[in-house]
Amino acid sequence: MANALLRVENLVRTFGGIKATDNLSLDVKPGELHAIIGPNGAGKTTLISQLTGQLMPNSGAIHFAGRDVTWLPSHQRSRLGLARSFQISSLLPDFTAADNVAVAAQAHEGHSFRFWSAARKERHLREAAQAGLTQVGLVKRADVLVSELSHGEQRELELAVALATKPQLLLLDEPMAGLGVTESARMVALLKELRKEVTILLVEHDMEAVFALADRITVLVYGRVIASGDPEAIRNDEEVKRAYLGDQHVMVSHGGIQNG
Repeated sequence: MANALLRVENLVRTFGGIKATDNLSLDVKPGELHAIIGPNGAGKTTLISQLTGQLMPNSGAIHFAGRDVTWLPSHQRSRLGLARSFQISSLLPDFTAADNVAVAAQAHEGHSFRFWSAARKERHLREAAQAGLTQVGLVKRADVLVSELSHGEQRELELAVALATKPQLLLLDEPMAGLGVTESARMVALLKELRKEVTILLVEHDMEAVFALADRITVLVYGRVIASGDPEAIRNDEEVKRAYLGDQHVMVSHGGIQNG
């Protein structure tokens, strides 16, 4: 697709004899929230790791914002506007919420972490932290240590950290993981607001959240794309239903494909 912000072409990544991504192609349009779903072991996180440069593919191509970034390292992709929020927290637990966002803003500018103690006093970093925390609703928790934040607040802080790098595309790896009902509802509301400002590629197991948020959904099974389309098309796709039902952990309901 000519106007795609992200275009993945025939991506292959193997581990031994297993193809974690199997000739995988997809695109993400500017301004959309594109969700990737699939059973455990479908290759979702492996795909995200290749998009951000933590893993390199065996073959295929990744184009972002009109550039071939297939072999670029992670920090260069971040400079171009790719940001990732991790499935497992990568926050600094002994730093405050504001410090974590400011560190991300500083790193995006290309400065070394070892200069952090002096840079903490820099006004523009404090302002960046304030803006990021405001964006995710945590500004009142700015001076609280990460270790003292609730799990839901830490997930929200991870978004603020990612947003501090001023991304064009935000890659979210299971932001709902471990959240309770109330926290999940807050996260969905937050993502609905963020999607107005940044393109989002979302990997998520919470199907209620996926169907509430996504403009398009791509379904992976064993590293292959078996379907891609709007939520209604995915909800009614027979191959998708068969793939999930074969996992014996999922059921199909009128509201979408939900964990059972």
